[in-house]
Amino acid sequence: MLIGYCRTSTLDQKYGLEAQVDALNEQGVEKVFSEQVSSVGDRPELESALEFCREGDVLVVTKLDRLARSIHDLWKIVDQLEVKKVELRILDLNLDTSTPTGRLMLSMMGALAQFEREMLLERQREGIARAKAEGKFKGRVPTARVKKAEIQKLITEGMKPTQVAESLGVSRASVYRYLA
Repeated sequence: MLIGYCRTSTLDQKYGLEAQVDALNEQGVEKVFSEQVSSVGDRPELESALEFCREGDVLVVTKLDRLARSIHDLWKIVDQLEVKKVELRILDLNLDTSTPTGRLMLSMMGALAQFEREMLLERQREGIARAKAEGKFKGRVPTARVKKAEIQKLITEGMKPTQVAESLGVSRASVYRYLA
């Protein structure tokens, strides 16, 4: 059975997710697991896909970076699949782990993907540091700070901190911070 997994990092990447689902369907995937979560957090649909796989199945993904966040993460997933005798197919690389060459290419591409990600993060940190030095980068705008008067007003009207946070779209911690 061909089992598909697709992921985007944010909810506003609707078309990216649809494109992945379409690509998987074109390959004849019978069951698709999809989610819109960052690769840094929990990925329940990936866990479900890995659990669903049975001996002889093939897990299909459109891109390597949709599956794993690092070379360590990639090999952890591949090991789980190998134990279950499930192959991995990555469409954009035309890569299949059922062959020794496919496993070698997966190792190389996984290492290159991790290197590329680390370089991107390093350039991002350098850019932020440069922007801060030039006074152009101030960080995110503190949304709760501008709502301090509204927080105070709602609390004096008898609203509970959790209700204030929900009604103003700020965190509960922010409400408590301004009450202290």
